Amino acid sequence: MSAAWVSLTLVVLVLALIPVALKWLQRRMGVGPVGSSMNTKVVAAVAVGPHQRVVTVEVGPPEARVWLTLGVTAQNISCLHTSNAPVSTPVAMSDAPGTSLASRV
Repeated sequence: MSAAWVSLTLVVLVLALIPVALKWLQRRMGVGPVGSSMNTKVVAAVAVGPHQRVVTVEVGPPEARVWLTLGVTAQNISCLHTSNAPVSTPVAMSDAPGTSLASRV
C-alpha cells in the first residue's frame, strides 16, 4: 500500500511542477504572451488622474516602427493617436553630452 502512495505523490508532484517548468522555459527562451516578441518600448507616460495615464509606446518590427499614444484607465485602453516612429540618428562625438567646448576646438 505504501508503494501506491509514493507513486501517487510523485504523479501529483510532477503535475504540480509542469506550470512552473513551462514558465521557466518561456523566460529562458524569450517567448512570452502573444505580441510580446516585437520588442515593445514605452517612450513616455503621463499620469492625468489617480487611475488614468496617457502612454506612448513604440511597437512593430525594426524597419516599420510605429508610435501609439494610448489612453489607459483601470477598465480600458484606447488608442488616441498613431504615428510613424522617428528615425534615430547616432550622436556625433562633438555633440555627445559631457564634452567641453575646449575639447571641440
